[in-house]
Amino acid sequence: MNTDVEFHIRQNYPWTKLPANVKQSLGNSQREYEKHVLLYSIRNQLRFRNNLVRHVRKDERKYYEELLKYSRDHLMLYPYHLSDIMVKGLRVTPFSYYIGIMEDIMNSEKSYDSLPNFTAADCLRLLGIGRNQYIDLMNQCRSSKKFFRRKSARDLLPAKPVEISVEPWWVAQTGYITEDDIRICSSAEKKAIDKMIDSGPQLAGSMEYNVVLSLYNRGFIYLDVPISDDSCISVPPLEGFVMNRVQGDYFETLLYKIFVSIDEQTNVAELANVLEIDLDLVKNAVSMYCRLGFAVKKGQVFSSEQLHPTWKNAPSVNRLKSTMDPQKMLLSWEQGSPVMEGGSSATDTDTTSLEDQDTASVSSLSIPAAPTKRIAFLFDSTLTAFLMMGNLSPNLKSHAVTMFEVGKLSDETLDSFLAELEKVESTAEGEAQRYFDHALTLKNTILFLRYNKELTQDQGPDIPNIGFPLDMLRCESLLGLDQATCSRVLNKNYKLLVSMAPLSNEIRPISSCTPQHIGPAIPEVSSIWFKLYLYHVTGQGPPSLLLSKGSRLRKLPDIFQVYDRLLITSWGHDPGVVPTSNVLTMLNDALTHSAVLIQGHGMHGHGETVHIPFPFDEEDLKAEFSYSNMCTHKALQKLKEHVDLEHQCGYITMLNPNNRHRRRASDSECRGDTHLGGGLDTNGSTESFELVTEENNGDGKAKTDSFSSEDEWVPLELCFGMPLFSSELNRKVCRKIASHKLCSNESLQELLHSSRKLSLKVLSFVQSFQDGIQPSDLDSGVSNPLSQPPAESGVPLPALNLLFKDGQLKEWSGRAPPPLDISALQKDQPT
Repeated sequence: MNTDVEFHIRQNYPWTKLPANVKQSLGNSQREYEKHVLLYSIRNQLRFRNNLVRHVRKDERKYYEELLKYSRDHLMLYPYHLSDIMVKGLRVTPFSYYIGIMEDIMNSEKSYDSLPNFTAADCLRLLGIGRNQYIDLMNQCRSSKKFFRRKSARDLLPAKPVEISVEPWWVAQTGYITEDDIRICSSAEKKAIDKMIDSGPQLAGSMEYNVVLSLYNRGFIYLDVPISDDSCISVPPLEGFVMNRVQGDYFETLLYKIFVSIDEQTNVAELANVLEIDLDLVKNAVSMYCRLGFAVKKGQVFSSEQLHPTWKNAPSVNRLKSTMDPQKMLLSWEQGSPVMEGGSSATDTDTTSLEDQDTASVSSLSIPAAPTKRIAFLFDSTLTAFLMMGNLSPNLKSHAVTMFEVGKLSDETLDSFLAELEKVESTAEGEAQRYFDHALTLKNTILFLRYNKELTQDQGPDIPNIGFPLDMLRCESLLGLDQATCSRVLNKNYKLLVSMAPLSNEIRPISSCTPQHIGPAIPEVSSIWFKLYLYHVTGQGPPSLLLSKGSRLRKLPDIFQVYDRLLITSWGHDPGVVPTSNVLTMLNDALTHSAVLIQGHGMHGHGETVHIPFPFDEEDLKAEFSYSNMCTHKALQKLKEHVDLEHQCGYITMLNPNNRHRRRASDSECRGDTHLGGGLDTNGSTESFELVTEENNGDGKAKTDSFSSEDEWVPLELCFGMPLFSSELNRKVCRKIASHKLCSNESLQELLHSSRKLSLKVLSFVQSFQDGIQPSDLDSGVSNPLSQPPAESGVPLPALNLLFKDGQLKEWSGRAPPPLDISALQKDQPT
C-alpha cells in the first residue's frame, strides 16, 4: 500500500479531502480508496468507532469478525486493546483465540517455527504449549490417524488456560456473562461479579486471588493492563521469550521499535514523542510487554492493607520449567510491594533467586540516580551468537536473548550480566575458545567503559565525577528505526557511542555526528571502499582487484598467481582466506549475484598479520620501526595525514604475505587469522569462502625482529572501535583511550570535525570511481528490526572493475598483460 495513502487513512481523511496526487495514485476511484481503508483498518486492528472505517463498512459486528479472522489467519497477537469488543461482544477470549490458531497450524501440519515470536510467547503463557509440547501434540495427532479412534487436534489441546501470572495492579472487567453462567458460580465469584457490575472495573489485587483466576479461566472476566502517560517500565533479562520468526505486521514492528528505545527514566508520553508514534499505540505495546512478563512497571506500590490477604501467598507461575523450588514461587512481602525496587518483578524468578535480586537492587542503589547521559556500546548479532553458542555459563543465555530480541541491555541490568560473565572460564577447546575469548573481553570492555572516572575528568566542579552509565545496543535493532527517530533516541540518552570492532559486513553501522561516535563515521567507512581508500592515500597495500557484479574471470589475474592464499570478500559479507588452487569457480559463482574483492594474502600458506592499536603513543613514534613497533611504518605516517588517528581508537592490520618465518607463541594473540578468515557467510549463499586453517608449527624460537623489514609489511585494513576478538589488543586500546583522554569534551569536539571531514573525503573518493553511474539494484525491500538488508544497501556498488597494484588504484579492463611481459616470460622458457 502506498505510504501517502496510509498516511491519509491514519489521519482519517475522507475521499473528498484527499489531495489530487493521492487520488490519482488510486486511479481516481473512491471504491479503491474504501478498499484500502478497510484493509488498513483490519491489518492495524483499528477500533471501528472514531476511525475512517466506520464510513466504509456500516456493519460493526461484521467488521470485527473480519478483523478477528484476518488476525487469526496471519497468526497475529490477540487484540487486547479491543478486549471489550472481543470478549463482551464476540465472546472470543485470548484462550479461545489461541486455541483456534493452534488448531489451524496443527491441521495444516505446520512447524512450531511458523508462529511469530510474540504470538508464540503468548501461546506459551496461556496454553502452556512451547516447542517441545507442540512436537509431542503433533506426534499424538499423527499416530492417532493410524488407528480407528482418530483424535482431532482440538481434542488434544487444553480445555482451559494454564494458571497465568496476574499482577495486583491489573484491572478486572466483566466479559459476556449469561444467567446460566451465574448459576455455576460460587458465592464468592457471584459477589465479585456483582461488585464489578455495580461499581465498575476492579483492581485485581482488591479481589480474592483464586476468584480472579477462576473467573478468568472461564472467560467471565478479562484483564486490562493499564498504562498511563507517566508510566515508566524496565526490561529485565527475557524469560519465556520464544525465538521463532518475525513476520513484520504493524504491532510486532512497533514492539521491536519500542524495545530498543525504552529506558527506565523515560515515561510513555515522552517515548511516544521521541518516536513520533501515536501515544495509544505506544501504551498498547508497553501494556503487552507487561502482560507477557517481558517488562516491569515501575513505581507501582501496594501496601498490605490495599491488597486482599489471599495475594500474599499467590504463586508466581513459572513459564519455562515444570518443576520449581517452592521458595522461589512466593512473592517477597518484606518490601511491601509485589514489584521490587531492583527493577525486576516477582514474576521474573525463573532463573534468579530472590536473594540475588535483593543484592542486585542494593548494588544499583549505591550509584547516584541523578539523570545523566550515558555511553552506548554498539554491538552486532555476531556477539550475541557467540554468547548463545558457547554454553558459557548457566544463565548467560537469557541475557544473550535479551541482547538479540530487545536489542538492548540497560545499565540497570549490567550487574547481573557481569556476574554471569564472571562465571565464564578462560579456557576451552577448539572453536569454543573463540566464544570464551569474546565473553571475557566483553566483560573487560564493560568494566572499563562503565562508571570510569578516568574517562570523565573534565565534567566541571559542580558535577560529581562518577563516570558514565553504560547501555549496550544492537546495531540491527537501531536500524529498525528510521534515521531521524534513531538520531532523536540516541541524542536524548547518550553522550558517546562506542562500536565493537570489527562490525560484521552484513550490517550497516550506525551513522552519527552527535552524539559522537568512536567507530565507523558512515557506512562507507565500514565497507570495501574504505580499504581501497586506505591503499589509495598511502600508496601501499596488497594487490587488490574489485570486480563488479556480473563480471566473469576466464583465469586468475597474473598478479595473484604467485600467491598460495587469497583473501576474498563478497560485497556485504565477511572475508575469508581461501587457497588459490580452486578459487576461480567460487569467484565466478559469487560474481553472478555480488561484487567481490580479491586480495593477495600469503605466498607460502597464510600471510602473517599483526594488529597495531591506535592512537599511537609519542614514545613509540620516536622509536625505530621493528616487528614489535610498527606504528612508525611509512604507510601509517602517510595515513595520519588523511585519517584522524589521534581522536579515534581502533586498530590497523598489517600484512606480510612473505610469511616464511613463524612467530613466537607469545605473539599469537595479535594474529589476524582469528577474524580475517573466520567470517563465513551465514546466509547460506554460494559465496561462502571456507577458511583453510594451518598449524604454525615452525621455528617458534626464531627472533622475528631481526628478519622484519619495513618493505615486507603493507596495511591491510583499518577498523575503528573496540576490538573484542583479542584480549591483549583490547587491553591496549582501553589503555590508549584513557591515556589519550579520548572521552574528554575537547577530544570529542575534535572527533566531530574529523569524522565529518573523513566522511566527505571517502564519499568523494567513492564518487570519483563511480564514473557518474548509479547502481540500479540497490536494495529497496521492506526491512524489519531483526532481518536488515545487506550492509552495503546504502553504499554504492562498484560500477567499474578496479585494480590496486604498484601503489596505484585504477580501472581494470581485464586485458592480457603487455607484450613486454610476455616476451620476458618466453626468454625464461627452455628452447
